Amino acid sequence: MSSHKTFTEARAALSGGSTVHSATELALAAAERQQDLNAFLELFPESAMAQAAAVDAKVKAGTAGPLAGMLLSLKDNICYKDHKVGASSKILEGFTSLYSATVVERLLAADAVILGRTNCDEFAMGSSNENSAFGIVKNPVDPTKVPGGSSGGAAASVAAKIVHVALGSDTGGSIRQPASFTGTIGFKPTYGRISRYGLIAFASSFDQIGPFAHSVADTAVVYEVMAGHDPKDSTTSRKPVEPVTLADPGKLRIGYYREGLERAGMDPEVVAHLQAHIDRLKAEGHAVEPLDVPLLDHQVPTYYILATAEASSNLARFDGIRFGHRSKVAQGVDETYRLSRTEGFGPEVKRRILLGTFVLSAGYYDAYYAQAQRVRRIIRDHTLAAFEKYDLILSPTCPTTAFAHGAITDPVAMYLQDIFTVQANLAGVPAISLPTGTHSNGLPFGVQLTAKPFDEARLLAAGKHLFGC
Repeated sequence: MSSHKTFTEARAALSGGSTVHSATELALAAAERQQDLNAFLELFPESAMAQAAAVDAKVKAGTAGPLAGMLLSLKDNICYKDHKVGASSKILEGFTSLYSATVVERLLAADAVILGRTNCDEFAMGSSNENSAFGIVKNPVDPTKVPGGSSGGAAASVAAKIVHVALGSDTGGSIRQPASFTGTIGFKPTYGRISRYGLIAFASSFDQIGPFAHSVADTAVVYEVMAGHDPKDSTTSRKPVEPVTLADPGKLRIGYYREGLERAGMDPEVVAHLQAHIDRLKAEGHAVEPLDVPLLDHQVPTYYILATAEASSNLARFDGIRFGHRSKVAQGVDETYRLSRTEGFGPEVKRRILLGTFVLSAGYYDAYYAQAQRVRRIIRDHTLAAFEKYDLILSPTCPTTAFAHGAITDPVAMYLQDIFTVQANLAGVPAISLPTGTHSNGLPFGVQLTAKPFDEARLLAAGKHLFGC
C-alpha cells in the first residue's frame, strides 16, 4: 500500500526526508499485489516514476507545488495525453488520448503523481461497476461485494490505500455512492465549478468531476487546485473560487429529509444512524428540522429520461468511422455503423442509448424529454428555495450498504440506488458523502451533506467539524 494513508501525512513526511520516488514505487507495488480487485485497468509506471523524480527535484530546490507527494488515480473517462483512455468500453479499446483534461493539467502542474487509470462502469453508466467491458471491480472492504458505481475502481483505489486521492465523475451519484460503499469521502462540486474539458461525456448537463479521499483536508486541497473557470469549457463558472480554510462553520441551520427516515426499503441501521446524528447535532446547538424532498418519486425517472437522452446524443460520435472500434466483418457504411456499435457497446450502454433515442423521437419528445425538463426545473427551484432557509441538507447517501455481485439484476432496481444522490445533479448543487457508519454486517456506509451552489467551502468545513472526517 502507499506509505501514507492520506496526502496530509505524505506531505509532512517529505520534510522528514522521505521521497515521492519511493512512495510511488510502493504504491505501484501495492497496486500489483491487489490486482484481484480489478480496480486499475492500467498502471502508468514510466510516467509516474518520471513525474515523481521531477517532484523530488522541486522539493529539494524548494519550488514544489501544493500537491507534491500526492498520488492520484484517474477514472478511465478522464483524458491524459499520450496515455490510453477508454471509458471501460470495447468501442474505445486501445485509444490513446491526444490531449490532457484541464483537471489533469492542473494537477500535474501542482506536482501530483498520476499512478494509473481505474476501471468503471462502461461510459459511467451503472451503480455497481459490474458493467465494465473489462470485468467487475471488487470492494476492498469485502471482495464479495460491489464497490458501487460508476466510479468503483476509483473508490477502490483509495479504499485499498493505493493512492491518496482518486478522480471520478458524478452524473447521478457516481462518486458519492461508491464512497458510501467503500468507506471513503466522495465529493461532487457545483456543476460548472470544475472543468469537464477532457472528460468523456455521458450526460453533459449532469457530469461533474470530483475526488475520492480519506480526509476532508485532502479533498479540499485537490478541489482548490482543480476548481475555477476554464476557457475550454463554456459551462464553467467565472464566479471566483472561495478559499477553503476548513474553519469551524459555527452553528448551522440543517434540514433533513424525513423520507430518509421513513421510506420503504431503507436499511434500519442506516435510518437509526442518521437519526442519531440528527439528535447529536441538535444537542450541539445546531437548528435541525425536517423537510420534504421535492418530487422524490419523480427524481430518478426524470434523471434517467434526461441523462439517457444526452447519452444518445453524446455517444453518436462513436460510429466506427473516425476513431475507436471498427467491425472487421462490416461491408459498407451502414453496416460499419451498425456492427461497430453492436460489437463495441455493452448491454447497459445499448439500453440507455435506445431509451434516450426513444424519448427524443418524434411523437415522444414532448411527452417525455420536454416534460422531464420541466420537472427538473421544479426540482431545482424547490432545492434552491430550501437553501434560503437552511445552510445544509442532511440525508443518507444510499438506502443500504454494498450488495453482493449479481444481487441486483433488474435495471430499475439498480437505478433506484441513486434515490438520494440524483437531486444534487438535477439541481447542479454540491454534495459530499462522508464515511460515518459501520453496519453490523461489517460494511461501511455514509451520510450525505448538500449545500447551495458554490458553497463548497462551508460544505467541506461542515464535513470536517460536524462529522470529524
